[in-house]
Amino acid sequence: MSGSLNPTALVRLLGSWNSGALPAYRELADVVRLLVMDGRIPLDVALPSERALAQTLGLSRTTVTAAYASLREQGFLTAGQGSRGRTCIPHRTAPVSAPGLAVPEGLLDLAYASLPAAGEVVHRAFADALTELPALLPGFGYEAVGVPALREAIADKYTAEGVPTTPGQILVTSGAQHALNIVLRTLAGKQDRVMVEHPSYPNALDAIRAAGCKPLPVALPLIQSSTSPAWDIDAMVATMNHQRPAMAYLVPDFHNPTGRIMSDLQRRRLTRAATASGTILVVDETLRGLNLDGVRTAPMSAYSPAVVSIGSLSKSHWAGLRTGWIRADEALIARFVSTRTVMDLGGPVVEQLAAARLVRSFAEPLDARLEELRNNRETLLGLLSEHLPKWDVERPRGGLTVWCRLPTPCSTALTVLAPDFGVRLAAGPRFGVGGAFEHYLRVPYTLPAAQLEFAVGALRAAQNKLDASPHLRRTLKSARPPAVAVA
Repeated sequence: MSGSLNPTALVRLLGSWNSGALPAYRELADVVRLLVMDGRIPLDVALPSERALAQTLGLSRTTVTAAYASLREQGFLTAGQGSRGRTCIPHRTAPVSAPGLAVPEGLLDLAYASLPAAGEVVHRAFADALTELPALLPGFGYEAVGVPALREAIADKYTAEGVPTTPGQILVTSGAQHALNIVLRTLAGKQDRVMVEHPSYPNALDAIRAAGCKPLPVALPLIQSSTSPAWDIDAMVATMNHQRPAMAYLVPDFHNPTGRIMSDLQRRRLTRAATASGTILVVDETLRGLNLDGVRTAPMSAYSPAVVSIGSLSKSHWAGLRTGWIRADEALIARFVSTRTVMDLGGPVVEQLAAARLVRSFAEPLDARLEELRNNRETLLGLLSEHLPKWDVERPRGGLTVWCRLPTPCSTALTVLAPDFGVRLAAGPRFGVGGAFEHYLRVPYTLPAAQLEFAVGALRAAQNKLDASPHLRRTLKSARPPAVAVA
C-alpha cells in the first residue's frame, strides 16, 4: 500500500502520547514506531512534513525533526526526499502488506510454535506418493472432498480411536485454518456469536472476526492447579444456555496457548449442554497427537455425533504439508463441500497422497518427536525458573508452548522491546479479546536447547530493562500489541 498520512489523521492516531516521562521527540518517535508495528499506520505511507506536523501538534519543528531522525535511525522511516519519509520495517528490502508475516533477519522467532518436518518420514511419504500419482493422472485432478485414499486413512484413524467414521464423514482441507474458515462460512452468519475459550488461538479469533461473527469469550481458570479445573465448564454451560451462540470453537487437546487437556467428564458434560442449547461444538484437534504426559482421553466426537472435528498434520508432522480435515456427519460434510467450492476446488493431489501415508503410520515419527519435546519442555521450564523466578509458569501436559503469568501487566512492552535483544514475541493480548492478557506471554519449546537458552536470556534482559525504567513502562502502557503472525 502506498499513499500519505495527513497531520490531523496522525494526531488522532497518536492520542495522548506526551506523558512527559521522556523528551518529547523520544515519546513521539516511540508512539509512531508502535503504530507502524501494530499496523495502524500502514507500510510505505508518507508521514506528514515536519513543518505541518509541528504546527498541528503545537510543537517546535526541531522536536518533530528529531523524532523523524530517530525513526530513520531505527529503520522505521525511509530517508525519502526532505522530510517526507515513508514508513517501513527494519531489515526489509521491499514493502510488505503487513508487519510480522516473516521474522526479520537476525531475530529468533518465538511467535511461532511449529516444528520442522519429521524429515525422513515425510520425505519417504512423498517418494511413495509419486509412485501412486500415475493412477490419478487420467482424472481432472479436482478433488473437492479430498483424495479417497486420504479420506479413508483419516476415517480409519478416528475409528481406531473409538469413533466409528466413514470416508463420507471426512472433508480434506488445506490445513486447519482453511477448515475453520469453511465451517464458519457454513454454520455462522454475520453477527452470530461464537463461544471461545479465553485465551484462545489467535488465528481462530481472527477468522471468527473476519467472518463477521462476534467472539463470545469464556475465561479459563487463570493458572491451573491441583485444586482448580482446567476449564470452567459451569461458565461454558451457562453461556450456551443464556447467550445461545451459534457455535463454539474449542481446543480441548493440549490447548493453545496453555497446554491443558480437558477431562472426559468435562467433555461429556459440555457435549450434552451443547446439544440441549443448539450450539454446534467445533473442536480443534490439531495438537492431540502431541501428548507429552500420556494422558488418555476420548475424542470429543465420541460423546456426540453433532461435534465437528478439525484436524491437521501441521503440528505433528510438518506445516508445509498444508493438509487438514473436517470430520462431521455426512449431511454437514455436503454443506461444507458446497461452501468449499466457492473458495477453491480442492487441494494438491501429491500432498494428499503423501498425507495418506503419514496418517496410516501416524505414530511412526512421534516417539522421537515427543521425547525431544519433553526434553525441550524441561529445559525451558528450568531456564524460566532460574532466570525469571517471578514469572508464574504453568506446566503444559502436551502441545508446544508454555503459558506464563508475568508479575506486572507488561506483555506488550516486552514484545516491543524484545527485538532489541534478538527475539520476536507474540504479546499476550494477541490470544484474547478486548486487550486481555497483558499479564501473560506464550513461550514455545519447539527450539533446540541452545536457542531456548538464548531466548530466555533475551526475555530476562528485556524484563530487566522494563524493571529499571518505570517511565518506559508508562510510555508503552497504552500501546496495542505489535501485529505479528502467530502459529
